[in-house]
Amino acid sequence: MFERFTSNGRAVVTGAVEHAERVGADSVDDGHLLLALLDRQGSRASFALAALGADRRREEIADALAEARRRGGLTQADTEALAGLGIDVEEIVARVEETHGAGALAGAGAGRGRKGLGSWFGHRPFTREAKDVLVRALRIATARRERTVGDEHILLALTTRPGIVAEVLGDRGVTREALDRVLA
Repeated sequence: MFERFTSNGRAVVTGAVEHAERVGADSVDDGHLLLALLDRQGSRASFALAALGADRRREEIADALAEARRRGGLTQADTEALAGLGIDVEEIVARVEETHGAGALAGAGAGRGRKGLGSWFGHRPFTREAKDVLVRALRIATARRERTVGDEHILLALTTRPGIVAEVLGDRGVTREALDRVLA
């Protein structure tokens, strides 16, 4: 599948691996793909992110992704739904971190022993979510009758997959609909 990626699409994937390595993550997730997209310049995705103002909010986005990892991968919507049931996620996170250390719920070690797309590069494996984003990117490109997968397709795929990344982007106005308008 990777041979169908443009140089910008490949740069996002390799950039995501580098992000995972920098933070010592055992696997590459969809958040790493987003951070790699935010690092890009001069591409269709970087143009779209700039047009929607997300490029100026990189640190805010990185902080939101880190906070979601700290909550064990729960989205803000999940946290609010649990609060409606009387479950204080922040209190649970604080207690777990008190006992097991800061970032105990962040999922360190989750990818050990698994082989995935990342092994093509001799690096960390990709999580199921990250693989799903790349497959979705391929499907988006195919549906648009485009022969290759660019970084814009990866960005579009990130907005269509329910979860933390789509929530973080959506909270900042980067939705599939907004991207379709900007990329048209």
